[in-house]
Amino acid sequence: MIRERKKETKTDTVLLILVLLLAVFGLVMLFSISEYNGRVRFGDSAYYFKKQLFATALGLMTMYIVAETDYRFLVRLAPAAYLLSMGLSTAVLFVGQEINGSKRWLNFGPLSFQPSEFAKAAVILFLTWQIQGSKKITAGFWFMCRTMLTLLPIVGLVGSNNLSTAIIILGIGVILIFISDPGYARFIGMGVTGAAVIAVFLAAESYRLERLAIWRNPEKYEKGFQTIQGLYAIGSGGLFGRGFGSSLQKLGFVPEAQNDMIFSIICEELGLTGAFFLIVIFGLLMWRLMVIALHCRELQGTLLCVGIMSHMAIQVILNIAVVTNTIPNTGITLPFISYGGTSVVFLLGEMGLALSVSRK
Repeated sequence: MIRERKKETKTDTVLLILVLLLAVFGLVMLFSISEYNGRVRFGDSAYYFKKQLFATALGLMTMYIVAETDYRFLVRLAPAAYLLSMGLSTAVLFVGQEINGSKRWLNFGPLSFQPSEFAKAAVILFLTWQIQGSKKITAGFWFMCRTMLTLLPIVGLVGSNNLSTAIIILGIGVILIFISDPGYARFIGMGVTGAAVIAVFLAAESYRLERLAIWRNPEKYEKGFQTIQGLYAIGSGGLFGRGFGSSLQKLGFVPEAQNDMIFSIICEELGLTGAFFLIVIFGLLMWRLMVIALHCRELQGTLLCVGIMSHMAIQVILNIAVVTNTIPNTGITLPFISYGGTSVVFLLGEMGLALSVSRK
């Protein structure tokens, strides 16, 4: 009895170490990459670092609290979380703060909050709750359509000003449905439908079609400057890089280098060796989440870990693909590494969910 209790309360140490390693690596690289922008714009080379350090500390506290909470209780709160995410996403459309032409933030006094980051975590919880509530009826075309239809409201709200996050949410939904009902034929139809929905979103705004043109020929457009400079940074880093803190492209050549394009500066400073190390750590994190999912005895625990793993994998792959100009620029951050307080808090909260599952 005592042995069983100890087994149930053991936290996955490997996952915890990987998360902490990514958080520390992200803070160190952010300090190096953002110090020029911080000094020029705010007169403080550690401006971005201090804000990210505060958010990381808050995120670690959130991770600890969530890890100590029974994940089943959090799944029961999923409908409320989903409705709250819809309310916050709606509020962004009317009272959101516009930055660089996009309304994605809500201001609460001196703090800003990005509801789309909360929406990702809420969707993982909500889909887990919905599929778990379906009992054994997790097969067939109707189940697939019904589950995807429940996602359309949040996808529409988020996608109106943040297409990249809408794609991530759709990706999470498709993977969780596939895990519950791995019927290949039905997913061909879903893939065609998804492509059609994305095509509609692209055509709805002219700037999205412009991004496709820039992707095909970045040298021809002024807005392709960021992509070209990012590729210069990757190429100039070589195998071992220029050295920590020695990037030239971060000196205004790559605009807002601490955000979406941070991977290119990591390549410049640490070379392909440093980039490979980072990708390996992300790969090990995905592997560990899959191990927890496979060993979980409950469907909802498995779905939570698969949802978190899907979120991480999709976002990492899309960010690196954008930086290397493999796909059009979609404005996706690199988890734990790019600057963004809301993102790191909710990412660490999701890791807390996985740790909670691992204890069972």
